[in-house]
Amino acid sequence: MTIDLYTATGTKQGTLTLPASLFAAPISQGLMHQMVVMQQSNRRGAVASTKSRGEIRGSTRKLFAQKGTGRARRGSVRSPVLRGGNKAFGPQKNANFEKSMPRTMRRRALVSSLSLQAQNGVIIGLKNFPEIDKTKDALTLLNKLPVEIGRKVLIVVPESNAQAILTTRNIPNVKVIQARYLNPVDVLGARHIVFCEASVKVAEETFCKDAKDAKESEDAKETRASTKKKSVTGKAKTSSASSASSASSDSSN
Repeated sequence: MTIDLYTATGTKQGTLTLPASLFAAPISQGLMHQMVVMQQSNRRGAVASTKSRGEIRGSTRKLFAQKGTGRARRGSVRSPVLRGGNKAFGPQKNANFEKSMPRTMRRRALVSSLSLQAQNGVIIGLKNFPEIDKTKDALTLLNKLPVEIGRKVLIVVPESNAQAILTTRNIPNVKVIQARYLNPVDVLGARHIVFCEASVKVAEETFCKDAKDAKESEDAKETRASTKKKSVTGKAKTSSASSASSASSDSSN
């Protein structure tokens, strides 16, 4: 799958090929829903809180005698059955809404989200994010790109970019995120996704197991080759030193 690639000046410069393992994978609606629910639950904070009996203002005196009055047994005015008393078994601001999912399922949910947005034509490419210092310049760049200002725009950068964050944070509905921090909530909630060219490779290495394994095997091969070369060099030096010592001993004899 290919997308249009734009330069920092907003002009179209060819196309950018998206890896099929990340942007053309089978779409799982169930996993995407489960992942979104998990993220929203983990962001949720416990707000509801009621006072306990010890936190209610009022006297602790027993209102009347336990027996002999014919009335119900009654304690202090802080009792939850009286008006103004505490709430029995009420929330104490300690609710836990945390959910979890296996890493494989989380990655499949993200890949499904990216594939769905790629099918919908939401993703465009950007050569690189320009070095700008003003929000006005960032807004000018967005106006040159085929995005709707005011709708949610997600800009994916390959690594931490303080300039991109600072220049776009005052533009409504524009968010900058690193490629390794992509998540279904941001991906599915965006009307436009702007991928920097280098971000595609970073995302593939981060979330695609095959690409990651290939990179690790390549690094392992390089490490083994360098180790073998060092061992061969060491053996050659040792053999030359031993031959030199034997030659010197023969000459002395």
